[in-house]
Amino acid sequence: MSTPESTVDKGAVVVGYDGSEQARKAVRWAAGEAAARGRGLVVVHVVGFPPMAEAVPGGGAWPRPGFLEAGQETAQRHAETLLGDIAQECRRTWPDLAVSTRLLSGRAPDALADAAANAELLVIGSSGLTALPRLLVGSTANELLHDCHRPIVVVRDSDEPSAGEERKVVVGVDGSETSVEAIGFAYDFAARHGCVLVALHVWSDLPLEAMAVNPTEHDREIIQERGKPLLDESLAGHRDQYPDVPVHRVIAIDRPAHALSEQAEGATLLVVGSHGRGPLRRALLGSVSRAVVHHAPCPVAVVRHHKERR
Repeated sequence: MSTPESTVDKGAVVVGYDGSEQARKAVRWAAGEAAARGRGLVVVHVVGFPPMAEAVPGGGAWPRPGFLEAGQETAQRHAETLLGDIAQECRRTWPDLAVSTRLLSGRAPDALADAAANAELLVIGSSGLTALPRLLVGSTANELLHDCHRPIVVVRDSDEPSAGEERKVVVGVDGSETSVEAIGFAYDFAARHGCVLVALHVWSDLPLEAMAVNPTEHDREIIQERGKPLLDESLAGHRDQYPDVPVHRVIAIDRPAHALSEQAEGATLLVVGSHGRGPLRRALLGSVSRAVVHHAPCPVAVVRHHKERR
């Protein structure tokens, strides 16, 4: 079995795989992205088979000697088969892509975070084999979003754009340092995939019905005017680097998570910072980021500020 040190592939796209359909979709998304970036793909499977020694009524102990070892070996063989099959599938679809696999043991969040320590990107499915159907994001994904310091993409089911409809990448813009990093990630993705960039700034963290007075048309015009400088300033450093990426600026008066999810309908990717300008800005994962990861209608990239990365 690979040691943790052998899992560090600098600059690669690392993806977690547990054999579930959601994880398979994540691997295929990661393979396409690795090919677009000119990076290698590392598919990681984590075998978790912890000891369960406990007393049993009537004396004796469970499990019997050798039981755990046999179970571990069986799990490893099954995992090796899964990894071999998915690697071959990726090589058939992307013949020029360098694909490698890693079989690790331990807690999935810890092992995946270690495997992605020097990766360019970590990709995970929204849920796996152990997630209840009602859960929108599995426990492994949730923990990685809080603790992993690399950019993470959570692959969710999404509708393909209709014929003739432009492909778009949506990014949340709030003026924070983390938001600026998210914009850079979104611009880069849009440039490589031929997408339009939708830069969304949301004026209020409150729903309109919670306001004492609904904004008038004049108020909306003022809000639009005040939002434009923030968008211009946030985008300025990237427009020169990506001159061929069309940009649509959108200023909404709404809850940020709701506005982002609405804009993300039919999007190729939604990009958010791990936290923004609000009261939770020091948290590892802000409320807006958490909400869109759970409810967005497309894959979501969560980008951290470089100071947060190890």
